[in-house]
Amino acid sequence: RTRFMKGLYAWVGFKTESIEYLPPERLHGSTRFDFFRLLRLAVDGITAFSTWPLRALSILGLVVALLAFAYGSYLVLEYMIIGNQVSGWTTIVTAMLFLSGVNLLGLGVIGAYVSRIFNEVKQRPLYVLRQDLGKGLREVSAVDPDE
Repeated sequence: RTRFMKGLYAWVGFKTESIEYLPPERLHGSTRFDFFRLLRLAVDGITAFSTWPLRALSILGLVVALLAFAYGSYLVLEYMIIGNQVSGWTTIVTAMLFLSGVNLLGLGVIGAYVSRIFNEVKQRPLYVLRQDLGKGLREVSAVDPDE
């Protein structure tokens, strides 16, 4: 299981402070955190606590599909009004861009559903209590109102 502690601390709401620290030079060995391990840590942090990559994918798909649709509409209107012949590769590329945009949009929507499932499977509590001040309302014994 992946535990990105910086994200967990922020999620729980702990107060954080910044401490400047200059570590002494390493006497033996070398660090095991190379570029790829740091990159994996960054990806873990982003995917465990954020859905913005999925939203960005959806927005990119929507923008690409809308632009391709607008350009395709322009080509059709240009042909109908001016009579300009459009070359075959232009229509193919426009159609491919439109379908690629729709595909990205669909992947983003599916990803949003998967992220909701992922959040439910983690079973994190909805609330984290700093202090419990009591039991709430006292239990009232069952009393017959007709008595």
